[in-house]
Amino acid sequence: MASTNTLSSPAAAASGIPAGISRYEDVANAPRVINDEMGQQQFLTLFTTQLKNQNPLDPVKNEAFVAQLAQFSQLEASLAMKTSMDDLVKTMSGERMLAGAALLGRQIAVDNAPVRLEDDKTAQGTLDLPEGASGIKVSVLDSSGRAVRELTYGAQPAGNFAITWDGTDASGNRLPTGDYRFAAQAVVGGQTATLPVKSLSTVRAVSNTADGTVLVEVDGGKTLPLADVQRIGQ
Repeated sequence: MASTNTLSSPAAAASGIPAGISRYEDVANAPRVINDEMGQQQFLTLFTTQLKNQNPLDPVKNEAFVAQLAQFSQLEASLAMKTSMDDLVKTMSGERMLAGAALLGRQIAVDNAPVRLEDDKTAQGTLDLPEGASGIKVSVLDSSGRAVRELTYGAQPAGNFAITWDGTDASGNRLPTGDYRFAAQAVVGGQTATLPVKSLSTVRAVSNTADGTVLVEVDGGKTLPLADVQRIGQ
């Protein structure tokens, strides 16, 4: 006759306890998972148990009963609201993703992004001057960071200032097609400050982060949140 092997704990085997029966010491010393938060189901179980086991001669007072009902209703409403908000966030994230996808191939204004110079075309950028400026100098840098042209402007009022570069160097020679950058300095309130130049850059990809933030990626690998897009070009 074939023998049957039965697995049991070393403590049970040592004490001769049959398999499938646990000792009190094993149960008492077993690690316990403690949950300090009471959920909807736990509250309902506690509430109904209290009603079943209350003393008929000393029932729960009306005020306490109403207060417990109010707590239960508030807990249920909070859970329902959380579920609704989670669903809303997922829906809005999907809509933002679709809105970002509509920008693929379009140009958006990005701080310090490379500007593409193409044949017989100009390169453009914008400066934000909330307080105006008494003078502006814009350096055009090639892909290696070397200055190939400097553009100077006089006093400008507060607002957005448009920068236009015809693609030539200081001698008037046309520079090759490629990516360039604008670096601007302005005299504001008697102080020289470096200001970011917003350049139109083409959107190449759209991604969604774990927290639902939609990011757009432009030429050069630079990314920015969709919510930060303030200008869209052709």
